[in-house]
Amino acid sequence: MKWVYLVAGIALYVKMLVIPNPVAELLDFSIVETIVQDSGVPNAVSGIIFRNRLYDTIFEVVVFTIAIMGARFLLANEQPLTLIHQFNDQPSIVLARLGATIAALVSIELAIRGHLTPGGGFAAGVAGGTAIGLIAITSPSEWMQRIYQRWHAATWEKVSVLIFIVLAAITLTGLELPQGELGTLFSGGVIPLLNILVAIKVALGSWAVILIFIRYRGLL
Repeated sequence: MKWVYLVAGIALYVKMLVIPNPVAELLDFSIVETIVQDSGVPNAVSGIIFRNRLYDTIFEVVVFTIAIMGARFLLANEQPLTLIHQFNDQPSIVLARLGATIAALVSIELAIRGHLTPGGGFAAGVAGGTAIGLIAITSPSEWMQRIYQRWHAATWEKVSVLIFIVLAAITLTGLELPQGELGTLFSGGVIPLLNILVAIKVALGSWAVILIFIRYRGLL
């Protein structure tokens, strides 16, 4: 009996390789072209995330916020580490901070031009969080915490989430900014603003999580 299943599996595999998909032939690239025209941005992925699937994206941002709150809640009753090991050798510090500079520049580029090229707010936020993480592994945690509090990063994180939800809700009601000329920096209506807000949210949220885990779990 097992040979029947094996033959059926091989036949199905050959069918997928040899016989073309008629649905794909009918669709061609018309769906991608339609998304680009409707959203006004060349990056169809950004068009889907911040327009066609915006309702989902709102809750993705909310889930990320809840995850950060959960990390704080779960570790709130634990004792902070008294000794946190950092990278102290000069080559590691130079390489980490060089990588942080590159990641920060990439984050800014992805946030500003994510609707025109591959990238976007989530990718920009991850790049920004990577830059912060590289600085954190070579700097005293108390210094990182002071900067986090001095610049009110937690407040800016919450503000970015609230502005994102408000703009997204306005967009879902049918009100949109002018799309502008396709392919230019100021195009796509509200999509570039949503990209930047998500980048700020993810980067600052990553900063908060990094500080929490370094404080209670260390680096090693």
